[in-house]
Amino acid sequence: MAAIADSGAEILDLEQTVVRGRLSIGLLLTVAPELADTVQDRLAGTCARLGLTVSVAEGRGDNPPRHNRSIVTILGRPLLAAHLAATTHVIADLGGNIDRSRRLSRTPLTTVELWISGADAAALRPALAKVAATAGFDVSVSPAGLARRGRRLIVMDVDSTLIRDEVIDLIAAHAGCQAEVAAVTERAMRGELDFAQSLRERTELLAGLPVSVLEEVRAAVRLTPGARTLVATLRDLGLSIGVVSGGFIEVVAPLAAELGITYAHANRLEVADGRLTGRIDGPIVDRAGKAATLREWAAAEGLPLTRTIAIGDGANDLDMLAAAGLGIAFNAKPAVQASADTSLNVPYLDAVLFLLGLTREEVEAAAAAREL
Repeated sequence: MAAIADSGAEILDLEQTVVRGRLSIGLLLTVAPELADTVQDRLAGTCARLGLTVSVAEGRGDNPPRHNRSIVTILGRPLLAAHLAATTHVIADLGGNIDRSRRLSRTPLTTVELWISGADAAALRPALAKVAATAGFDVSVSPAGLARRGRRLIVMDVDSTLIRDEVIDLIAAHAGCQAEVAAVTERAMRGELDFAQSLRERTELLAGLPVSVLEEVRAAVRLTPGARTLVATLRDLGLSIGVVSGGFIEVVAPLAAELGITYAHANRLEVADGRLTGRIDGPIVDRAGKAATLREWAAAEGLPLTRTIAIGDGANDLDMLAAAGLGIAFNAKPAVQASADTSLNVPYLDAVLFLLGLTREEVEAAAAAREL
């Protein structure tokens, strides 16, 4: 720039990339016609001294506006060339163009982000989900622009999502009725019972258990790998977090408090004389209740549903996933994966952060800052 500083050249655009040690700098300049040759000669001489190559061509000004912009995030463990080929084939078939790309993570899985224009996100999402399910990788389509920035509300299921366990199974182990509880669960999975019926039947089996057992259950709960990192990083970003569960608030609320989660909602066990009665105290939190809770918390935060993210794994989460601006099926049942906006089939809950555009380096830097 010093070489052409006295030419009065105006900078309209500047881009710089480093790919595997190769530096590329692109400039869009306006120069008076009578000085164009001089500017080109000076650039060529300076680059020669610096050991760089230069090419100069007449530009056409700014790029045309890009329409139908969205972000496609591809996650693989490993991420194969075949996965990227399948993704780009779908994008091209739907009239899309990849404007830019970047890698978000290399470990524990590889994540690549593609900025797309020209393809309708509503058509991209199901088409990419189909090829991803067949080829064995995960893919997400989210809107670009302001919709990706600013305040958001993230609402998570608890059992088999935030934690690795099913809380009612842990309680049943203390009551010695694991087999009976499992049998009711199996009937529900076969469609013989809805969620409310199955929860009532399973809860009845817990009657007479001392309420003190719930403290032991809370201590036994195991967080999903990456759960603590996800919540801590979301808090660093200033985002609002909630957990809603078809399980029990006696376990969910202390867990949420420990992690610094603002909102928590779940079923409450009825207690009499220090023992469980085998009944639920109040309305049951079913799939409709979860979606209603998402809407209630979004309203409390002053956020439209388009700025909400829901994460879950079971049929009880379907309404919540559908209501959210972005519904993420985490290691979910096939029917849930088919209905959600995107699926994550990796054991790390903090992979959700990559869908928000964060890089592994940013996540690790935030963790290091918290330690300090």
